[in-house]
Amino acid sequence: MFRISQYMQEIAQPTPLGRKVHPPGPVVIWNLIRRCNLTCKHCYSISADKDFAGELDREEVFAVMEDLKSFRVPVLILSGGEPLLRPDIFEIAAHAKAMGFYVGLSTNGTLIDESNIERIAAADFDYVGISLDGIAATHDKFRRLQGAYDRSLAGIRLCRDLDLKIGVRFTLTQDNAHDLPALLKLVEDEGVDRFYFSHLNYAGRGNRNRRDDAHYRMTREAMNLLFDTCWEYQQRGLHKEFTTGNNDADGVYLLYWVRKHFPEREQHIRAKLAQWGGNSSGVNVANIDNLGNVHPDTMWWHYKLGNVRQRPFSAIWRDTSDPIMAGLKASPRKVKGRCGTCVHFDICGGNTRVRAQQTSGDPWAEDPGCYLTDEEIGIA
Repeated sequence: MFRISQYMQEIAQPTPLGRKVHPPGPVVIWNLIRRCNLTCKHCYSISADKDFAGELDREEVFAVMEDLKSFRVPVLILSGGEPLLRPDIFEIAAHAKAMGFYVGLSTNGTLIDESNIERIAAADFDYVGISLDGIAATHDKFRRLQGAYDRSLAGIRLCRDLDLKIGVRFTLTQDNAHDLPALLKLVEDEGVDRFYFSHLNYAGRGNRNRRDDAHYRMTREAMNLLFDTCWEYQQRGLHKEFTTGNNDADGVYLLYWVRKHFPEREQHIRAKLAQWGGNSSGVNVANIDNLGNVHPDTMWWHYKLGNVRQRPFSAIWRDTSDPIMAGLKASPRKVKGRCGTCVHFDICGGNTRVRAQQTSGDPWAEDPGCYLTDEEIGIA
């Protein structure tokens, strides 16, 4: 995850570089259930509105939590499918909170209503993330449900009105890029705390729709809008979190934005970006799916590292006998092509390996999702 707001704050008020602090354990995104009331176009878990056999039961979930806690995992993001369809979601959330985890809920928002908002608030989620793929008709088309937008927006408002930290997630494609300005306006108008911008990654249903990925020019225009908006908020004292995911080239592109607008801050921001280091799949980000399979992140569902029913997560995550994990945990990673010769490799870390694997069969090939020119990465 790339935290735009953090770097805007550094432009406004630079802080000493200091030493790099490594998280005690990975953030775990946990797909507790695969069932979903929607069939979204870019779903990485290819969910459907039916029960899936073999999912971890509550006692198994609790047992895994004990291992995660002892492994010093700080954050659990409870996801799906649609996690609110899991009957014991509130018991699971309460148990996780009692154990001291930071607990997020990742939902499509359509099931948040007056019947359950009090229970959602009582669960005291540290963060509730709701996906919007555009405004009204655009969102409904992506979600394949008429009225999905209105229901999700109602859920956002219910959470906001009970002082839950709320975020909107958006995945950019050619078919919804035109709605990004309106979504950013919605974030401000509705008092949303956080905006998460995701690049399309080639996984699950998104992999089958890779031809719909935003063109590089469109991606750059979207990033310029995000940077400009976030800086405007910084200047206005409007505190909102802007983050991006699934394309660590965003860090390098920010550096060029800083060079253009704040050249006196370029070296400072570059040092901060290099300290961040880019992609952390398989290191600081992990995924457990509904069957207990462990993956390097949520976009690696086609690749299993092990299963928590057979081995503890802590053992699976430390095991570098797996070639993918060995490569992801290598520092620096041994990548090829444009990524391997990029002068800004220390900033993005070779970007998203799953995109390279899905398109070429080689996880260490160059990332085809990099939208930077040869001149910008120093190989022209």
